[in-house]
Amino acid sequence: MPGYLTTHVLDTAKGRPAAGLEIVLYRLENGARAEIARKVTNEDGRTDGPILPEADFATGAYELVFRAGGYLDDTGFLGDVPVRFTMSEAAHYHVPLLLSPYGYSTYRGS
Repeated sequence: MPGYLTTHVLDTAKGRPAAGLEIVLYRLENGARAEIARKVTNEDGRTDGPILPEADFATGAYELVFRAGGYLDDTGFLGDVPVRFTMSEAAHYHVPLLLSPYGYSTYRGS
């Protein structure tokens, strides 16, 4: 099975996908953080392709940073929303974000 990473951002306050939200993916190694991808969500709240495609997949620790402050500019409460996780085997990893002006949640989706 190939390994790759996708994400999806839903604006739970507005009841629709979060379009135009910037997402940055970092690989974490030996205390360092290296940027490996930068994408913006489309009208469906997803990136146009996997944020980490099969060709670039490697197991290890990662951090997705959802640039919520640029999307939720009306409240000023949330800025960047970091989500750290480990991909331990080649599989489809889906890390969605449920977002509102004053809170968020995430989980490993399918």
